Amino acid sequence: MPISDQLLEILCCPKTKSPVKMASADVVAAANAAIAAGGVNYADESAVDTPLEEALVTDDGATLYRIDGGIPVMLIERAIATGQF
Repeated sequence: MPISDQLLEILCCPKTKSPVKMASADVVAAANAAIAAGGVNYADESAVDTPLEEALVTDDGATLYRIDGGIPVMLIERAIATGQF
């Protein structure tokens, strides 16, 4: 389920307050490959064990926030650093 443009305009990274946008299919695929290999952790250091359906990425490309069932999970502890993949 796509995120509306109005929602995207107001969403931002809860830690840095930088804007977010939809992650490209390539970024989601790279993240999912690393998740499947078991090498990705959330910011709280727990393992990411579920593939991403969709994700939001910060403008600098450093952080992903998963979207589950069309709902953005914008929690600092559930941020995924893209440097892991």
